[in-house]
Amino acid sequence: MKPDVSKSSFRENVSVGLRRTGAIVLTLGLTVAAASMFGSVAVADGFDWVDVVRVSLVAFCALWLSWGACIGVLGLIFGHDSVPVRDGLPEGRTAIVIPVYNEAADAVFARLDAMYRALDAAGALDSFDFHVLSDSTREEAATAEKRLHRRAVTVLGAGGRLFYRHRSPNTGRKAGNIADFIRTNGGAYAYMLVLDADSLMSADTIVEMVRRMETAPDLGLLQTVPRIIGRRTLFGRMIQFSANFYSPVFSRGVAALQGRQGPFWGHNALIRTRAFAATCGLPDLSGEPPFGGQILSHDTVEAAMLARGGWRVRLDADLDGSYEEAPANLIEYAKRDRRWCQGNLQHARLLLAPRLAFWSRINILQGIMAYLASPVWLLFLTASVIAPLFAPAPVYFISGSPFPRFPHPETEKGLALIFGVVGLLILPKALLLLRAVLTRDVTNYGGAGRASVSALYELLLASLMAPIHMMFQSRSVFQVLSGSDSGWPSSDREDGSLDWATSLRSSWWMVVFGMVMLVFAYSFAFDLLAWLLPVTLPLVLAPLVIRWTAAPSVGDRARSKGLLLTPQELRDVPVIAGAARALATYRASDADHEAQRSAA
Repeated sequence: MKPDVSKSSFRENVSVGLRRTGAIVLTLGLTVAAASMFGSVAVADGFDWVDVVRVSLVAFCALWLSWGACIGVLGLIFGHDSVPVRDGLPEGRTAIVIPVYNEAADAVFARLDAMYRALDAAGALDSFDFHVLSDSTREEAATAEKRLHRRAVTVLGAGGRLFYRHRSPNTGRKAGNIADFIRTNGGAYAYMLVLDADSLMSADTIVEMVRRMETAPDLGLLQTVPRIIGRRTLFGRMIQFSANFYSPVFSRGVAALQGRQGPFWGHNALIRTRAFAATCGLPDLSGEPPFGGQILSHDTVEAAMLARGGWRVRLDADLDGSYEEAPANLIEYAKRDRRWCQGNLQHARLLLAPRLAFWSRINILQGIMAYLASPVWLLFLTASVIAPLFAPAPVYFISGSPFPRFPHPETEKGLALIFGVVGLLILPKALLLLRAVLTRDVTNYGGAGRASVSALYELLLASLMAPIHMMFQSRSVFQVLSGSDSGWPSSDREDGSLDWATSLRSSWWMVVFGMVMLVFAYSFAFDLLAWLLPVTLPLVLAPLVIRWTAAPSVGDRARSKGLLLTPQELRDVPVIAGAARALATYRASDADHEAQRSAA
């Protein structure tokens, strides 16, 4: 049954349409301007086929950068749209589902423990059940999950409220795990709150999400903006600060354009069970992986299918109290990114799927472009270095004219283009920092001074790691396109630290590429050498950068100096503190269990 959307606000549709049109027109205008300026610079020494390639690559990169900048500016202009508010406890029952796959069971159940107790303290527990849905393939992981489930039921008195299921085989991965839950248990619940194994949410946020969904009968999915917590390494603290300081504003920009076709990020989202069951059955794609077979990045597709079924998918960027963890170092980040890369590129098969809403297709296209941007940048840099080899010899005398014609330098346009690109990268963050300082939103980041220094430090770190990230993503794209996977070195240390061998194994090929680029530029394009250093030097130093940013001691020093602080570190968050206490208890229980096993 589709929701009744006949009363949808005409004013809302017009407003969203104008915002989308403005964002698209501005993005295309900036793209054309950048491509035109670069075209003038590129052909100043004569036109050749490499210039066509470079202008095309610049146009793609400018399109992506301009779109990101527009999203950031929209987030500064538009606040969160008002939503109806209802007091009282939820009326429908909600399943809090936690899919797990070979995760640390003690951490999973510690977070569950904290959320359970928080809902109980809020007097809302009667409306919620917890379901741990295990797809773990390692026997020791499944054994630990079962043991801790029994302990949690006993300690919390959660009989009839806390359930555990282990599934084998794990057909369909996470999407199949959720689908199995809906088939077997979904009929008992009006809503399901889908979390990841590292997710954590406050009771107030959980209850408020259900209230908002009950107030909007056509709302099929409500997505929050998770804040990253619990990271000690410098890399982890950098993305933790960025997720807290910048992401809410950029998310408001996304929300300003969403209309009825908002995003779904796969977790920390509330879903209307009936709507999901009716619209989100995922088919297998014809052919072999990576572009055929099971749909990997299911969340974006499910959001599109909900919207196609007439349900609203909405991102509410004002919902605080939604948390997750994140990879602690560049290698772990790249591992996760590799999985997402294959899933997003696979979505190219779905761009022309029937009856999808226009903005759902835009959301899918954004996911694809997010991964194509890195190899396009890489190809542009490579083409720029080799361009002098293909440049035609200058022609000073044109046929029919007795006077020489000398090449016209395009220095002004070149500098304007460079500053324009830098502006697209930096301006949204700079405006956001200025707004935070003027509105005193920086108190939760250590004050105006520390927040400003932290923002600058984050920018420098992000710039240092950007070429490394570009190389990791480019390799992922080329692997997907070629159907191969070279694998990853192991880095499973709990604190995120890396040794020299792991750092070198993961990045030696970047060092080689960076050195080759420097030597080639020195020999054939010396004028470009200085401009290439911000890219090539981080690549040559990649093993050092990866290991340094993965050191917990470096992150601890940054925190002790007041850098990259987040609100969750400066004020007490009960559910986070509760999870930390529970984790210590569960680990002590595990230690006792191991001691008893050893004694036996």
